[in-house]
Amino acid sequence: MKISIFWVCLLSFIFQSNYAQNPVFTGRFVDAITNVPLPQVKIAIEGSFKETYSNAEGYFSLEVADTAQNELILSISKTTYVPKRLPVNLQRKTFDLGEVALQIDPFYERSLQNTISLSDAELLSEEADFDNISGILQSVRDTYLSAAAFDFSQTFYRVRGLGAEQGTLLINGIEMNKSYDGRPQWSNWGGLNDVQRNQVFSVGMSPNDYAFGSLGGTTNMIMRASKYQKGGRLTFSGSNRSYTGRVMATYASGEENNGWFYAVSTGRRYAEEGFMEGTPFSANSFFLAIEKNLDEDHSLNISAIYTPTVRGKSAPFTAEVLELKGVTYNPYWGFQNGEIRNSRMKEVQEPILMLNHFWKIHKTLDLNTNIGYQFGEISNSRIDYGGATRLNFEGQDTFVGQGVNPDPVYYQKLPSYFLRFDTNQDFERAYRARQDIVENGQLDWNQFYQANTVLNSGNTNAIYALAADVNKDRRLDINSILTWFKNEHLKVIGSIKYSRLSSANFGRINDLFGSEGFLDIDVFSDNPQTDLLSPNRIMSEGDRYKYDYDITSNRMEAFSQLQYKWKKLELSFAGKAGSVSYQRTGNFQNGSYPGNSLGAGEQQEFLEYGVRSGAVYKFSGRQNVEINIAGFTNAPAAKNIFMNPRQNNAVVPEITEEQLLSSDLTYRYRTPKFSSRITTFYSEIRKVTEVSYYYTDGLSGIGRENNTAFVQEVLTDMNKQYLGVEFGVDYQVTSTIKLKAAGALGQYTFSNNPELLLSSARFAEDLEYGSSFLKNYRLPGGPQNAMQVGFEYRDPEYWWFGATLNYFSNAFIDVNPLTRTSNFQKDYDGLALVEYDPTVARKLLEQEKFDAYYLTNLIGGKSWRIKDKNLGFFVSINNLLDRFYKSGGFEQARNANYRTLKEDRDREFPIFGNKYWYGNGTSFFVNVNLRF
Repeated sequence: MKISIFWVCLLSFIFQSNYAQNPVFTGRFVDAITNVPLPQVKIAIEGSFKETYSNAEGYFSLEVADTAQNELILSISKTTYVPKRLPVNLQRKTFDLGEVALQIDPFYERSLQNTISLSDAELLSEEADFDNISGILQSVRDTYLSAAAFDFSQTFYRVRGLGAEQGTLLINGIEMNKSYDGRPQWSNWGGLNDVQRNQVFSVGMSPNDYAFGSLGGTTNMIMRASKYQKGGRLTFSGSNRSYTGRVMATYASGEENNGWFYAVSTGRRYAEEGFMEGTPFSANSFFLAIEKNLDEDHSLNISAIYTPTVRGKSAPFTAEVLELKGVTYNPYWGFQNGEIRNSRMKEVQEPILMLNHFWKIHKTLDLNTNIGYQFGEISNSRIDYGGATRLNFEGQDTFVGQGVNPDPVYYQKLPSYFLRFDTNQDFERAYRARQDIVENGQLDWNQFYQANTVLNSGNTNAIYALAADVNKDRRLDINSILTWFKNEHLKVIGSIKYSRLSSANFGRINDLFGSEGFLDIDVFSDNPQTDLLSPNRIMSEGDRYKYDYDITSNRMEAFSQLQYKWKKLELSFAGKAGSVSYQRTGNFQNGSYPGNSLGAGEQQEFLEYGVRSGAVYKFSGRQNVEINIAGFTNAPAAKNIFMNPRQNNAVVPEITEEQLLSSDLTYRYRTPKFSSRITTFYSEIRKVTEVSYYYTDGLSGIGRENNTAFVQEVLTDMNKQYLGVEFGVDYQVTSTIKLKAAGALGQYTFSNNPELLLSSARFAEDLEYGSSFLKNYRLPGGPQNAMQVGFEYRDPEYWWFGATLNYFSNAFIDVNPLTRTSNFQKDYDGLALVEYDPTVARKLLEQEKFDAYYLTNLIGGKSWRIKDKNLGFFVSINNLLDRFYKSGGFEQARNANYRTLKEDRDREFPIFGNKYWYGNGTSFFVNVNLRF
């Protein structure tokens, strides 16, 4: 009996000792307003990999391993809720945190509004290089990044000067960046804001659990059915930006019987026109996810996304057009039968299907395998005015017909065109041109029908047709991510992925404007046949014409990462290795390139490899420093590999991988009331290749008859440098008032002189102009400097408002590389221009710097508890004082040498002056939502 008592006492002592050494924190999370339990709240121990999530009823249990520390910090977070940091003493008697109430983050609604505004901005323009930063909008509470996402974004500001192609975006671990240009197509999931709330974002080259990443950071949107809070949400919105109205409905089941979950979301956005004239918008959105817990170790998630979008584009224009028509003018549209019809419509219809398997092999080992398939098409419409009729005289083909450029502000229709000669100014025609643009200035749709109808009566072909440039992708993605938690201090991640793309690209006849056929030739080419296998084809609506080719791509990559965490120090090491291949296959034999257009071209192969590492040193719980460094290669995007894929298989000579280098150093200091961060960064992208297309005049060395041509410009061996500092501070003055400031100073430049080559069907051989002297010119893409001061007020009765004053400077025009080559000093015969003046030339080639400007933004809202439901109201006003500013622009490339450029610049309104995009004036967004 004494022995039994001894063992009972010993076991009890051991149990109590272990319990003392390994405390278990428990509690329950609820919504502060509705008191509804919150699932999928993350609770983690800062400085370790120990973390867990609350269950469907909001309960959680987190065990702490043996530690010598007396105090730990528990980090509590859930997207759309205000995060918490709870210090806990390990010597306390109880580890039950009880009921922990989390408050909705009212400022989060602003991110939902900005996400769609930015993603739509890509569709607004025809040639803009605007990029969104939506990846950081919904997942980071950093003061600077919040400012960049919510307030700086309206100016198309780029964090660290980087475009969307330099970021990595994933959904459920599957990369969504397009092979064509490296950018995510945000329209593919637009309007599904409610189910995009669970995001994990890593800044720059800091460690993340899903991919090696890139300079612009990595975002993973977790869209699993089991990760959504049980309940529903109805949303109604109004705006004068991209759309005027939006409705959304979302419901998540939580855990049903036998481990089933489902989530569904649908929505619609619409506008007869947005802030810019004649930009109709129509978008429907649908999302469905179903997940099943097969057993304690396995779960399977199936999801589908479909967001068909149709919207009208707007155009950049010159200062002359701005003076005549104002900032909201758009020449791409006109009335047809009393309704707005835009000639430049972008349609996106690309469904996404996903299958995700989650396997807990061991308590320390997880395997996530994902399969994704995307298909459908993207099309961009335009008016083709090159219709013709074939006539044959004595065995010789002659093509007659052809329309005039229908653009209402085509340069030959502007007043400046009739005043271009000092000695022969036609004031009468200039006045008439001015009046026609001022009083109308829109497309005349009846003109196209009338022209085609008249011709049809003579048994001839259409002059005008509405055509579309179509891209039909089929993409398969497969990856597996293995995560090993060796202990609280060491985590190892390894992944492999494979992606295959089959992309069909072609022109298509959408509307013949009352005619029955369109002759498929290129009237602007010396060899007009677009397909020698079927010459002089007459096309009907829906037929492929002008060009038809396929691009196939295969991508493979292996990625691994090690992370160590201790009380004072965190380390990470990662590497990647992979390959990418591209191949073009032509389906037409083009008349200008009969020997290099039909069939498969040579496969282009690239190696991708790299390493990155990072470290965080914690001086205390209040301050730390962080450093990240990386060096890696990326394959160029498909659009920069093939010189003229619509007509031939030619590739950029000696093209190679891009080389990317990155480093950043961060200092953070925070107290319960004060938080600050300052980061210095340096990045460089080397061996960049860019291909662009334009019509130019004044080429040298090829004779007077050929010095005007439509060309493909190839810039190679180009280096870009990104250097700057960013900071953010906020101070909680009282429990309700917060002051904040944020900003960044950047210097983003071309850091060398790339090589320039021109190709054209007009040339027997490509023209090599040597170096384009771009070094130290600023990179385009929004302001390089941005500053903000502001405040937020949050009342305990759940109403709130805020205001910010934002300052922007150092935005620059996108320069024309051809005018920075030796061609600028030469005549068409290759000899030096006699009148060339170096002093005047420097002035002509000076990069335009846009004026600095201030923008004032206001936001506010209120929440009401209605029994177990929550009604929320949100409003934001951007550019309250209606400030005018240029948000971007580019030099037209028509004037290629000193003589033609100087003649044009000497005019009051240059015929080929710089073209600009202009920022919105005062705009608003109103949102009402009901959570139940």
